[in-house]
Amino acid sequence: WYHDNLTRHAAEALLLSNGQDGSYLLRKSNEGEDLYSLSVRGKDSVKHFHVEHTGTSFKFGFNEFLSLKELVMHFANQPLIGSETGTLIVLKHPYPRQVEEPSIYESVRVHTAMQTGRTESDLVPNAPSLGTKEGYLIKQGKIVKNWKTRWFTLHRNELKYFKDQTATEPIRALDLTECSAVQFDYSQERVNCFCLVFPLRTYYLCAKTGIEADEWIKILRWKLSKIRKQLEERNATLSS
Repeated sequence: WYHDNLTRHAAEALLLSNGQDGSYLLRKSNEGEDLYSLSVRGKDSVKHFHVEHTGTSFKFGFNEFLSLKELVMHFANQPLIGSETGTLIVLKHPYPRQVEEPSIYESVRVHTAMQTGRTESDLVPNAPSLGTKEGYLIKQGKIVKNWKTRWFTLHRNELKYFKDQTATEPIRALDLTECSAVQFDYSQERVNCFCLVFPLRTYYLCAKTGIEADEWIKILRWKLSKIRKQLEERNATLSS
């Protein structure tokens, strides 16, 4: 479960696409020579925790361990932190470094909020919301049914697409509260396609690989389920 040169983005993509709740790996941090990062999946997000090597021990928050194995064993029984859904995260499934890590994971960047788990005041107030994602997808035109590569960003309940990664203004921003479904689509001549169903239009998108398409579908469906749950809770409150 130790991955020496794995980046933050690649760790998130691997754990989200291949892992499960409680999957974890340790990697070298790029923030310091004596720092490691423990990446842990909880439901549909990945959290990262700093582990400092003092020379004789490994410090994690207020805890100190003589070895990394001791640290992992400790948090296999004690929760690291509560996830956004309220579920406690424990280290259950090591992600082995022998697993092939395709270069395509570097082409899609997945971001999660990093929390220390110490006190409420320690949390970053403007950290990105859990489940944000960005990457290139190929989109079918509305009138002329040609296909163009666009840069997509997913943040909160908005899916925006831009001409390319350097563009500052989006071509369009899609409000996911109006989206009724996200699913694989096999009606196109292209592969790795999926669609987003809105009242006035269905958007057809294609990824470079099936894994990337699956990542987008999973995170978009998770967003829609959260939106529906919030709507149900709001309606229940109003009716009471």
